[in-house]
Amino acid sequence: MGVNTIFRSIFAALAAFAAILASGCAGGGSSDLPAKKQESSGGEPVRLRLASSFNSTAPIHGESLLHLVGLIDSASAGRIKIKVYDPGKLVAPFEVLEAVSDGKVEAGFSVSGYWMGKMPAAPFFTSVPFGPDFSEFTAWLLAGNGMKLYQEMYDIYGFDVKVLLSAMTPPDASGWFTEEIRSPEDFRGLKMRIFGLGGNVMQKMGAAVNLLPAAEIFPALEKRVIEATEYASPSIDEDLGFYKIAKFNYFPGWHQQVNAYELLVNRSVWNRLSESDKTIIEIACHATVLYSMSLAEATQAPAMIRNERDRGVKNLSWSPEMLELMREKWEEVADEKAAADPFFDKVYRDYKKFREEYAVWGSKAYLPRGKSP
Repeated sequence: MGVNTIFRSIFAALAAFAAILASGCAGGGSSDLPAKKQESSGGEPVRLRLASSFNSTAPIHGESLLHLVGLIDSASAGRIKIKVYDPGKLVAPFEVLEAVSDGKVEAGFSVSGYWMGKMPAAPFFTSVPFGPDFSEFTAWLLAGNGMKLYQEMYDIYGFDVKVLLSAMTPPDASGWFTEEIRSPEDFRGLKMRIFGLGGNVMQKMGAAVNLLPAAEIFPALEKRVIEATEYASPSIDEDLGFYKIAKFNYFPGWHQQVNAYELLVNRSVWNRLSESDKTIIEIACHATVLYSMSLAEATQAPAMIRNERDRGVKNLSWSPEMLELMREKWEEVADEKAAADPFFDKVYRDYKKFREEYAVWGSKAYLPRGKSP
């Protein structure tokens, strides 16, 4: 049985149970309710146009989005249909948030870190430099205050959206470099594509940074517009062909130890959905978080092996001294942003408080990673 079949089977059972609960059966049965009341739990067709920041054919990113859309379709017996539009078809990749908020499309799939220029705290809900792994990050988002703060951010900045955690992936590679990095001085003047708060850290290291959408990265490397890039984890980067130009792939991805993806739904559209339809979408998102993380974790080592064995790539690790310097720069960035933006400060304080308490457990519970059995 394949991974898709397993996840779909589990989800179908959960969705069916959720639909029963949402329709009121758990409270004493729906057979005595008026017909009109029963229909309100979900029965009208729902058609949503979804603009994505990622191509639907891309490994992991696209697979996760199509998995999510397929689960929603299946669990709703085809009532909820979501038509996916790749970047640029209806909306540019970095304009998805505004398009959903303004009602140009009903839904979007992206990462909050793309909106950092509008909301300084936005990257916190995608990934944080020297931040938590999957289990700790999902604990903060789903069991701590993370998702509450996430929605609050969009509300206070005036974006008319409902946000749901819809996928997650493991650490990114730290970057692909056309030249080996031998000392901190090698970052000075380096032209690099890098995402989110990690970009601010690289600026403090002396690099000239920018943020390019996926489709523009390889041409920029090829034309030497940039000399280094990070984008995602090895199997996703493989599809973009960075190994053809940049032969030095550094780890660990200190800037993104995990990545969270968002499903955005126009707030008015979300409010019009029945409770059972909302429940189907929410459970599908949670199921896709597990699916995406499992799929991504299983595909990174083979990509790394292919890169080194077949393509002349060197998989390198930063020295402890280099990582410590980057951590120091990150703390400077975080303190400066917290001083400049009240909401960044609010999120940062909550995030740090959660991590400090979690460390009592996390520092003792797990075996060290990376050792063969």
